[in-house]
Amino acid sequence: MTNEIERFYQSRDILGESYLPTQAPRYTEIPTFMRVPHITDLSRVDIGFIGIPYDGGLTCRTGARYGPREVRNQSSMMRAINVATGIHPLDLCRVADIGDVRFRNAFNLEDAIEDIRRYYSAIAEASIIPIGVGGDHSVTYPILKALRAHSAEPFALVHIDAHTDTWPEYSGSKYHHGAPFRLAADEGLIDPHKTLQIGIRGGQNFADGLDYSREKGMRVITIEEFEDIGWREVANEIHARVGDSPVYLSFDIDGLDPVYAPGTGTPESGGITMREAQRLLRALSGLNYVGADLVEVSPPLDPSGNTALNGATLLFEMLCILAQSRVE
Repeated sequence: MTNEIERFYQSRDILGESYLPTQAPRYTEIPTFMRVPHITDLSRVDIGFIGIPYDGGLTCRTGARYGPREVRNQSSMMRAINVATGIHPLDLCRVADIGDVRFRNAFNLEDAIEDIRRYYSAIAEASIIPIGVGGDHSVTYPILKALRAHSAEPFALVHIDAHTDTWPEYSGSKYHHGAPFRLAADEGLIDPHKTLQIGIRGGQNFADGLDYSREKGMRVITIEEFEDIGWREVANEIHARVGDSPVYLSFDIDGLDPVYAPGTGTPESGGITMREAQRLLRALSGLNYVGADLVEVSPPLDPSGNTALNGATLLFEMLCILAQSRVE
């Protein structure tokens, strides 16, 4: 397998010497997630990064459609090895950037949802573990719908966010970034009793989603409880609830405190720190992942680029644990 992975990354020959894209200077080449190759032949990929440049499901501040592009730019700063865990994900799997979801009619919510579902269906048929980068959180619903069609059972869900995203219809539509997990639970895409929502602190009233999540049996861990029991105990509970079930990981960047992620549509003060988020993700190795996403990075709302940099950093942590999952 090692030789196969080496050949996969051996992108071209320069002056008679082969090199890996991740060994080239960070400011060179076409920007891809983590500087991995851009590959369109799905048969050659184990884990695929996918951009989802869509924010038609936002209820307030727009701009998340630019998330994939800026996270790609900032991800050039990522290292090849996780110093904390010793994981070298590109040594474990063939990892590629397989481009962006393309939309036929981005001004129609239903059409956009269907485009994402169709794209991810092809990914699932190729047995690729997808790591999506949005885009707003409405994109997770069609992702789950596509992946669930290739699974014998509903997925467990690890959901890190400031909001439950189990809200009802809003402004005349049930498809919006505050509703993906209500839709997913109602359609049997996820198992509510194996769903954990972590860092929750935002909502207009309980009926917006907190009541729904709890009544369905989801484990809601508010930011106050997260702080009281700590990231390690939260990780232990995730392992206990999820077990060996197929699990999807969804990280909304607004789960972080706005000091780390001001560039997001619905920031909520008093959130998770970057260090807590990194350590929590590292502690989630060993689960049976079917996919993951990072959403709600809105570059126009953070000219410093720090939100996208932190998003890319979390994305690397996710890549590490998904690569471990793929080879175990």
